Amino acid sequence: MRIWDIHPGYLNRQSLLGEHRELHGIVSILVNGKKGYSRHPETMRWVDFGWALKQRHLLLAAEMSLRGYTDRSPAIIAETNSEKWPKIYIDEPYTQLQLLEIKYRNKEQGRIPLPKNAQQLWSHHKYSVLARDVNLYRELGRGVSYSDPRPGFEELTKVVTEVLRQPPSTGGLRNALQHMWGYVSEYPPIAKGETESWSLHKLLKEIQLRSSACDERYLISSTALSDLKPWVVTVQ
Repeated sequence: MRIWDIHPGYLNRQSLLGEHRELHGIVSILVNGKKGYSRHPETMRWVDFGWALKQRHLLLAAEMSLRGYTDRSPAIIAETNSEKWPKIYIDEPYTQLQLLEIKYRNKEQGRIPLPKNAQQLWSHHKYSVLARDVNLYRELGRGVSYSDPRPGFEELTKVVTEVLRQPPSTGGLRNALQHMWGYVSEYPPIAKGETESWSLHKLLKEIQLRSSACDERYLISSTALSDLKPWVVTVQ
């Protein structure tokens, strides 16, 4: 039984769908008081964290949608401890990346390639962080430059994992999406200023479609491509 903490973009198809099933299993145990696996460490760390479980489910559903799957099973659980996540990890986020590297050796990979260093990890997460904290975005961007390799890979993995748990502001969402739009705005070009009337949901959807159509590898490897979807829906 496993609920990953790292972004589900790193999971391959089997792991992604597997986590989705197991999350529903944990919800069923917690809601219905089932005894099977009720004392499992993975189950126990989610007790009283209904809001976080629903958010993880929304993120899984967003990633599944990006890969062509339709989720028809919402996680129905009381939203306890709003905007709070379990402080306990079964494995630290950096270790989770290592476990996937072993698990996926010579096998199907996830949408986002497993990072080999802090620079690659940051390139995957930068727009998700930008949507939440522009100052941290600048600080981390400077810190992972090749001339100043701080913070370390392991530390950064935990930092970005926990930052992505925070709700972004509407302004932060718009800022991140506008940065992402710059990569695909010419495929094909549209009338100047047209996107200003678009909802954030429409803008993200167009970015997703164009990234796939023109094989924009930088955005295809971005956590924000699915991570921002649950939030752009709630602000419309």
